[in-house]
Amino acid sequence: MRCVVVGAGIVGLATAVRLRDAGHEVTVIAPDLDAPAVGDAATHAAAGMLAPLGETQYSQSGLGALLARSWALTGDLVARIEAGGASAGHRVEGAWLVGAEPADARRWRETLAAVDAAGADQAPAAEPGTALRLPRPVAPVTVAALRRAEPALSPALAGALDAPDDDQLDPRRARAAALTRLAADDGVHLVPARAVTVHQVGEEVEVTTAGCAGTAQPITADVAVLAAGLGHAALGGDPAALPLPLRPVHGDILRLRVPASLLAPGEEHLLSRTVRALVGGRPVYLVPRAGGGLVLGATSREDREAGTPAGAVLDLLEDAARILPAIRDCLLEEVTTRARPGSPDDAPFLGPLPDAPRVIVCTGHHRHGVLLAAWSAHAALELVRRAAGEPGRPGGAGPAWTAADEGLLDLVRPDRFAVSAPSAESSPAPTQEVPA
Repeated sequence: MRCVVVGAGIVGLATAVRLRDAGHEVTVIAPDLDAPAVGDAATHAAAGMLAPLGETQYSQSGLGALLARSWALTGDLVARIEAGGASAGHRVEGAWLVGAEPADARRWRETLAAVDAAGADQAPAAEPGTALRLPRPVAPVTVAALRRAEPALSPALAGALDAPDDDQLDPRRARAAALTRLAADDGVHLVPARAVTVHQVGEEVEVTTAGCAGTAQPITADVAVLAAGLGHAALGGDPAALPLPLRPVHGDILRLRVPASLLAPGEEHLLSRTVRALVGGRPVYLVPRAGGGLVLGATSREDREAGTPAGAVLDLLEDAARILPAIRDCLLEEVTTRARPGSPDDAPFLGPLPDAPRVIVCTGHHRHGVLLAAWSAHAALELVRRAAGEPGRPGGAGPAWTAADEGLLDLVRPDRFAVSAPSAESSPAPTQEVPA
């Protein structure tokens, strides 16, 4: 079957890999495909924490089962991405959840209790005969024990929890590895484009692109998956008939380097695993990377300012220094601000368009794009199969589609906030500037 994937962030590329492994011919359309180092907007900035418990917030407790299910599928996805020979930077050492002040430690406990009460621990069980992991519960740890494991952390911390299965993936490495794998496959076509229009015509989908040089290139496919992030609103054709209430959720990320002078003999890094902290109620995370890299972030802004506020950088560094005092002596290498696509309930939009069932929407992943990439690709593959009327998943398609997966589809229906599309008389034609 011929499939088009619009968008080449971690979600779009994960979907392309899963579709190709199921035997489909795949065309990926996005800008910057000829310059992988530039990266997709949100993916290029993301820290890549795979934290089904640590990432859940009070207002997002309903996402718990979805986050946990995607976490369980991530190992399978990583193996597929790395089949091309490049590493995706997947690390499974866990994370520490720490509070700088007593109220912060208490808030961690209350948040996780609220998540459990809302059913985040009801992750779908692994299918018989599969090797899908299930996240182990978070457990308290004394600050003394924490500092024995992480001596660089501040001795003044008020409390800590051990999240043994809050993993991480390096999004830049994962994206590059996926592109490497796809580019080497004769059944995959990479099409750089800055404008895309999608129409279902009968039993086919017609995709018109304006390439980076402005040249139109028509593509005919059986199914299209639209994983364009915030760029979804710019897609022309059938997608414009179902406007999605997407909003930009900006995040500011700092990337630092730990100089060798800060390390004791035999040490490879200041931290052995990710540290997620609350400092005076503000979240901050420190994610160690191979080679001495350190990713620092946690800001979440909806002020529509695309630049990086000086105050955000100041807050991140000050809060991080409360947790890891040696951050003051690390080398600041990069400051990045990107917008992530958010929905009103923070759950993604994933499903076919009501009037164009061969066009599948896949966007709105909020802060969880990297974590939800595995399930999004898993679900997109199932929806592609249904759109084409296939009887069942082929052998190379990976983990089975379960009853729990079916239940999660209702959570992410793209028409759950449906509003009437504006009339042609009252609104200008949509701008067709492309997808990230």
